[in-house]
Amino acid sequence: MKTLGDRIRELREQRDLSLRELAKAVETSAAFLSDVELGRRHPSEPVLKAIARKLETTLKDLQEHDRRPPLKEMQRIASANPAYGVLFRKVLEHDDPQAIIDYLDRRAGRKKS
Repeated sequence: MKTLGDRIRELREQRDLSLRELAKAVETSAAFLSDVELGRRHPSEPVLKAIARKLETTLKDLQEHDRRPPLKEMQRIASANPAYGVLFRKVLEHDDPQAIIDYLDRRAGRKKS
């Protein structure tokens, strides 16, 4: 499955837009958009809406490619067990939210056994 950055790059290239052209159109920097395409950063919802408009797609289309775990779900889990809150902070410091999901999946698998 394509990441959010992959989808943005794909649509941008289909429309023959440079990073700078898209950045100017959505009032952000080309460096920021480059980081988004590389998965290093994530745009706010208003910026993502502007990107969707410029790339002639829907916000929903772009959001479907955002693989980050939902913030509300992470907050719910952390409030149920403070140790998870510590884990989330440590993992996010290393910019690897997928590690949280993998860890929780492993824990859930052990409990089922």
